[in-house]
Amino acid sequence: MSHKDFISEIEEKKELYSYQKGDIDKIFKRLDNAPSDYHLLYQLPTGGGKTVIFSEIVRRYLSQHNKKVVVLTHRIELCKQTSKMLKGFDVKNKIINSNIKELPDQNEYSCFVAMVETLKNRLNDEKLMIDNVGLVIIDEAHYNSFRKLFSQFKNSFILGVTATPLSSNIKLPMHQNYDELIVGDTIQSLIDNGFLAKATTYSYDVGLTSLKVGINGDYTVKSSDDLYMNMVMQEKLVHAYTEKSLGKKTLIFNNGINTSLYVYETFREAGFEIRHLDNTTSVEDRKEILSWFKKTPDAILTSVGILTTGFDEPTVESIILNRATKSLTLYFQMIGRGSRKLPNKDNFTVIDLGNNALRFGLWNNPVDWQHIFKSPEFYLESLRDDAEIEIFFKYVMPEATRKMFSKSIDITIDIEKEFKKVMAQNLRSKEVLEKSINQHALMCIENSKDLYQAKMLSKLLSDDIESRVKQFINCLGKTSKNYREWLIEDYKNKLSLAIGKKFRELNI
Repeated sequence: MSHKDFISEIEEKKELYSYQKGDIDKIFKRLDNAPSDYHLLYQLPTGGGKTVIFSEIVRRYLSQHNKKVVVLTHRIELCKQTSKMLKGFDVKNKIINSNIKELPDQNEYSCFVAMVETLKNRLNDEKLMIDNVGLVIIDEAHYNSFRKLFSQFKNSFILGVTATPLSSNIKLPMHQNYDELIVGDTIQSLIDNGFLAKATTYSYDVGLTSLKVGINGDYTVKSSDDLYMNMVMQEKLVHAYTEKSLGKKTLIFNNGINTSLYVYETFREAGFEIRHLDNTTSVEDRKEILSWFKKTPDAILTSVGILTTGFDEPTVESIILNRATKSLTLYFQMIGRGSRKLPNKDNFTVIDLGNNALRFGLWNNPVDWQHIFKSPEFYLESLRDDAEIEIFFKYVMPEATRKMFSKSIDITIDIEKEFKKVMAQNLRSKEVLEKSINQHALMCIENSKDLYQAKMLSKLLSDDIESRVKQFINCLGKTSKNYREWLIEDYKNKLSLAIGKKFRELNI
């Protein structure tokens, strides 16, 4: 072994903390007493040291049993990181990658690390068989792809490890594949004991009713691109960054590549140091970008999905969720990228531009993982939908927009109060919106020199209009999404007509 390799292995050796030792003892209690084909799931937050824990489990297991261990991951980067960590625990291991077709030297190794798809293909070819496997460890066990290999290890103890024991496919809940869940320390406990940095979350209200949900249960890339690429959202993003994260090393998470590229151009034109990364970026470029990000103190990296797992840069000081998600796992993974603690880093910032904290709760809030494991469908059904979340939004006109309407004294209306008035007088409910449209039209006329300018000003009222219509709908009770969208569009059309009418009346 070269001196460089020896130093590398020493650097990977980790000291186990008391909570990690306690969890390892709990796991071995099951290993020693449960049937040999028992399936155990272990939960620990991102940053809690799951790889360290299962590496020590492998070392200890091999010292006590004359059997082999297989560690499964879902990405090649995780394979390499896991193999390196295992070496740090003095576990000689072999990576089974796409280049490995057979295992003539399998007796030289007691532990194998493999990507699930690669191992599945090799086992199906019947050219590669791993004998005498007593323990199978599954990293990021919430991914359903691992189910494909369960039948290959019918007599092995399976240990799944995840930060979020919620299946990526609601139709395939984890309790169907695992007999029991062991829950590790909470995020708040790890913060209190100095193992994780504390997150300060800033949420900016975003109207998400235009988003569509795809077959995977999360918002579609196209509808996300349509929303997050518009000028209002780009301005909101830059404003949020300059207000809360200026000068901090920042990761921006997006749902679509087009949005991320748009973010890159917007920030670059504003004079900020920023790079873009997605799954189409070449290996060489990715390496160069991550190296730049690591050594640049105020670097901004905008990305799509690729940095949610297998990426560890402790110097990240700010996370921006420039997207909405219905995935609890993804929510925790994104924020977890900023949670690593350093001697000079006790806190980090989270900017939420997708109502995610309102949907799932703050990152460090307690979570009943046992309930989620046993009854995932009830948990998912209990989450508030976007319309319900947005009912409680209180629209505040941005300062820059307010300046454009500086000549108007009255720019607000109490929709709920006006609704009660018209109902008490047995008038049409639509009179509430007509009064609101009249106020908006007057605001545009008062602050314009001509009709064209007045109609251009009305474009700045889009968020205010959406907020008012939502309040009106809340007064009406349950309505369809199509009706809500039609009301907003109808409001804008009537506002345009009202501006023209008022302008003609004032110029007769």
